[in-house]
Amino acid sequence: MAYGTALAVLADPTRRKVLERLRAGPRPVNMLAAGLPVSRPAVSQHLRALKEAGLVDERSEGVRRIYSLRREGFLELRDWLDTFWDSALVAFKQEVEKTDGVVE
Repeated sequence: MAYGTALAVLADPTRRKVLERLRAGPRPVNMLAAGLPVSRPAVSQHLRALKEAGLVDERSEGVRRIYSLRREGFLELRDWLDTFWDSALVAFKQEVEKTDGVVE
């Protein structure tokens, strides 16, 4: 998964809401769709996009599809986000070393 794909998929507020619901654990589509302002088939479409981006997994349980968060997809996204933090820490360290630790 490229981080750009994940960011594009996460731009949609309905998809973010679905992911928030999956934080509580695996859920079937009907539970994920309950109370959302979109239809169950629309939630299925959002889940397909999340799955293609590598952010959710799907398994069959009888006739139901159960969705869960895919940890690896979030780790890849987090690794990319951490590069910003790493850069900020390096810049901070360089600034401290430049002033030789003297606080004005």
